[in-house]
Amino acid sequence: MKFKKTPILILFIVASLQVFSQEILTKKEALKITLENNFGIKIANNNLEVAKNNTSIFNSGFLPTAAVSSGANYRRDNQDVTFQDGASRSIEGAVTKSYNASLNVNYTIFDGLGRKYNYQQLKETYNLSELQARETIENTYLQLFTSYFQIARLSENANNLSEALSISKRRLLRAKYQYDYGQSTKLEMLNAEVDVNNDSILLITAKQQLNNVKRGLNIILGIDKEVNYVVETDVDFAKIMNFEDVQQKTLANNSLLKQNEQNVAISEFNIKINKANYLPTLDLNTSYGWNKSENPVTSFLAGATSNGLNTGLSLSWNLFDGGTTKTRIANAKIVLDNQQILLEQQKTTINNTLKNTWENYNNQLFIIGAQDKNVSTAQNNFDRTEERYKLGQVTSIEFRQAQINFINAKTALNNAIFDAKLIELQLLQLSGDILNVTF
Repeated sequence: MKFKKTPILILFIVASLQVFSQEILTKKEALKITLENNFGIKIANNNLEVAKNNTSIFNSGFLPTAAVSSGANYRRDNQDVTFQDGASRSIEGAVTKSYNASLNVNYTIFDGLGRKYNYQQLKETYNLSELQARETIENTYLQLFTSYFQIARLSENANNLSEALSISKRRLLRAKYQYDYGQSTKLEMLNAEVDVNNDSILLITAKQQLNNVKRGLNIILGIDKEVNYVVETDVDFAKIMNFEDVQQKTLANNSLLKQNEQNVAISEFNIKINKANYLPTLDLNTSYGWNKSENPVTSFLAGATSNGLNTGLSLSWNLFDGGTTKTRIANAKIVLDNQQILLEQQKTTINNTLKNTWENYNNQLFIIGAQDKNVSTAQNNFDRTEERYKLGQVTSIEFRQAQINFINAKTALNNAIFDAKLIELQLLQLSGDILNVTF
């Protein structure tokens, strides 16, 4: 007897060590890894950095431009020269050298306020990029926890199937004992074997699905992680206020609506930028130059050097450009009108989505309560059926049905809980609160 118990004890210890050695991937840790490594978030942050660079003073047009130029010329030719007194002279290889250098500074004093509106438009574009990055992070949050809770769901379902398999194995063992002692037929034992096989197949399939979802989570995490970890399966629901409060938050904070509002603001500045073409432009030009020349003997001057400052203002006013500016303004107004229409459409769509999601959420909470009662009823029925089965008062078919009803009830409750959590996450994303939730 001691010899038979030893292998069982060893297997139990090994199994226990495997369970305890499994890494637990908590929600906080998964979120931390995602924010650091997710590919979409990295790209969104890079795009935000580009928008930030575009709003720099160096990209505004408000700063002057400065340029330095210099040059040198060398000329060698043969000359036949006749002077005013009638004398003439021929020179072979007459050399002429000249040098120049200048510093030029240009500054636009007034351009019809085009720079001002363009700079403000760039700031609005940066705000839009911030909202786009926020939307990317919100979507990543939703993808992460959808995948995370799906793993938790499948883990719990696998536990239910494992429990069903244990029940079926105990039934098979009992059927074998009864058959060996002539208390039941071989058909009873064969039916129990079939149920064990079916439960084993369901469990293997569930574990395969679980591993597949874990690999999918790795993509969101942005890392290559082994699938032998476990996740937290507890579910805490957020304290969501009434529908009116959620609706107000959605209209004020929804990232898609905020992006549409930014597009309206950008379109408004685009009209002002085009209208600036109707006004004149005033430029200031300043340069400091240095010139030096070395001339051959045939020249009146042997050499010359000059330097000095040159400053000037230039005013330009395009009185008529053939109607190009007028056309651009008209088109910009149409674009603005379209953006306003899209904003109203987005408001209607999101409000409708919010109502549907809110209704689904409350229905799902009701389903959780109903399924919880079903589990209690099914467990009570299974416990009673199991006792009667041991006493030979019910058939194996009735016992199997009670077992299936019990496992199905637990699985249905588990699915209802995680379905409600996923709908809650959608509500939080719609209202702009998903980034503020502590998991």
